[in-house]
Amino acid sequence: MDIAELSPQRLRAFLAVARASGFSSAARSIGASQSSLSQAVAALEEELGQRLFVRTGRIVQLTEAGHILLEHAERALAELTRAAELLSGLENVTHGRLLVGTSDTLASYLLPPVFAAFRTRYPGVELGLDNRPSPAVAERVAARSVDLGVISLPLPVLHGQHAGALLYTSLCVQHDVLICPPGHPLARRRELACTDFVREPLVLLDRSTASRGLFEEHFQRLGVSPRVVMEMSSVEVIKRLVELGFGLSIVPAIAAEREVRQDTLRAIKLKAPWPRREVGLVTHARGSLSPAARAFAQVASDVLRRARRSSPKKP
Repeated sequence: MDIAELSPQRLRAFLAVARASGFSSAARSIGASQSSLSQAVAALEEELGQRLFVRTGRIVQLTEAGHILLEHAERALAELTRAAELLSGLENVTHGRLLVGTSDTLASYLLPPVFAAFRTRYPGVELGLDNRPSPAVAERVAARSVDLGVISLPLPVLHGQHAGALLYTSLCVQHDVLICPPGHPLARRRELACTDFVREPLVLLDRSTASRGLFEEHFQRLGVSPRVVMEMSSVEVIKRLVELGFGLSIVPAIAAEREVRQDTLRAIKLKAPWPRREVGLVTHARGSLSPAARAFAQVASDVLRRARRSSPKKP
């Protein structure tokens, strides 16, 4: 039996019964007759040469073969649905749902103008956000749990089943700065090397983030051991702790702009060879983006390119 010849209608009938654990409840859920559902499942079992369900009275349970088919049938029908959406939306992005993965930092400081522009241009598309650290966002894109991601680059290399599954497109450069209170002895410096602050108490993002992994690699290459006194998952919390004098930190320059204007923090440029970082779009390497995802990628590129042209050069 060639699995590619299986009828999508019969697979949908099978899925309905598997999810409802019964034929009558499955028939009600999809608006079909119980007899047509039974016939579809029986025909599918005959095609496969395998029993898919064990029937005990009104209760229906999956056999081992049924469990195997369930996993793959859900994926196959999801791909067919995605293909139909792509074909129906080739010309216009008028409706649908788009799920974008991104980090707390990027969602808070860089992407609000992108979200606003996308909503204005495509009001019929429901935009959802999946908020996680950049490495977790990349894993979610590789697993096709989100449509695309906006992340900090570079990332740790993905291994196992997700290795080679992703494509990265640079959107803009991300500049890091050291932040400290205005009264700190380093506050008047224009530039700092790692050796200038590595023995200071540091409040850094935790090890689940791409930023922290990159910083650790850099410190290791230089042969220095930073004095990390606190680890946090939020840049907002880190900034408050630095203002209160708990330590210094390294954050994207865009995240500290408000505090620098208000003079509650000072932002100091980091001397080369501080690692170069970028904000990038991450998509799955196989298969086409949905029309809504392509539209979001274009809006993000346009908005951030305009922002680069109109803003003063970052430190």
